[in-house]
Amino acid sequence: MFIDRAKIYIKSGNGGDGAVSFRREKYIPAGGPDGGDGGKGGDVIFMVDESMRTLIDFKYKKHYVAESGKNGSGSNCTGKYGKDLIIKVPPGTIIKDEKTGRVLADLVKPGECIVAAKGGKGGKGNQHFATSSRQAPKFAQKGEPGEERWVILELKLLADVGLIGYPNVGKSTLLSVVTAARPKIADYPFTTLTPNLGVVDLGMGESFVLADIPGLIEGAHKGAGLGHEFLKHVERTKLLIHLVDVAAIEGRDPIQDFENINRELSQYNLKLAQKPQIVAANKTDLPDADNNLKTFTEYIESKGYKVFPISAATGKGVRELMLHAAEMLKNIPDTKVVEDEEEVVYEVSKDNEPPFTIRIENGVYIVEGETVKRILRSVNFNNFESLQYFQRAIKRAGIDDALKNMGIKDGDTVRMYDWEFDYME
Repeated sequence: MFIDRAKIYIKSGNGGDGAVSFRREKYIPAGGPDGGDGGKGGDVIFMVDESMRTLIDFKYKKHYVAESGKNGSGSNCTGKYGKDLIIKVPPGTIIKDEKTGRVLADLVKPGECIVAAKGGKGGKGNQHFATSSRQAPKFAQKGEPGEERWVILELKLLADVGLIGYPNVGKSTLLSVVTAARPKIADYPFTTLTPNLGVVDLGMGESFVLADIPGLIEGAHKGAGLGHEFLKHVERTKLLIHLVDVAAIEGRDPIQDFENINRELSQYNLKLAQKPQIVAANKTDLPDADNNLKTFTEYIESKGYKVFPISAATGKGVRELMLHAAEMLKNIPDTKVVEDEEEVVYEVSKDNEPPFTIRIENGVYIVEGETVKRILRSVNFNNFESLQYFQRAIKRAGIDDALKNMGIKDGDTVRMYDWEFDYME
């Protein structure tokens, strides 16, 4: 089965804690603080591996956690950084944040990378908190936790040319004739349930990847049949070969077939219908084909398309079709699904969110936000000096002034997540 979508959990490594330590050497009986910083946690990185073709590996493993940083130690020794976790994905993988739906990356080129979860920063050792009035600080910062989230991996087929058309017009037969692919071929709708890939080798170093896109039906853009699952696979192709049964063996009008498929493309995504197309009038070896071919060719070419009469079953006209496709590909740029961005990188900062918020519930001032979380994580509430640091950090962040502006008085209760305090001026 072709697995083209997966949901996985990722978590970067936590930062190591800073150390509380003091110099203790033979001839220095009262040395200063020398607690080292904690090491940074490892990042979670997605990297394109061109040897991969599906997301099937992610069906069996769902959780990916990077290594945490080590704690700092004495003698100003910084803890070891956590090792980055590299997750390899096939070319053409789109990574989305499961919660927000935001596209984090559209990975196409071999070796292309994205940091999807940044490792937590290491906490500062007590050496950083020494001042002229506090020369022996007995506290240090804790490391920040790593980022965690569920992400959606979606593989959009990477092919140069896509074969489109109604079911049973001969797409699978054509693919089997011009490549080494061996798709299942039978006479019933949706024979092709997954996109089949093959390499067309024209000799002299000329080759391209051809994809047999599953047959479309009317209403596919609304999800009818297998429409939504497979229309997306057309998005990455540079060029479309539109195969039409010109013999009309199933009783449909070839011209109407052509118009119907293009309408489905445009209603799903207008850019799909605007892709370059070559029209292949297939099954010309059948008797009824002669009755329709001239009218069909005149109509299609009047709309600006090139028509190639072929027979996928006998091979008639097929090489000429493939050579023309290869020539057109030379002048068509690569397609990227995510546009208007030179680089898509996940950013930790949330520009639209304030650093903290304050609301009053039943007389309690509730303070929340990323800034508040960061301050709380760095404090040891069992240490008096660390509490003094906490009070200064609250003032520097502007929380103290904001509380005063809201009318807080001595003795009022302030809640910051799991902690409650009595406010004192």
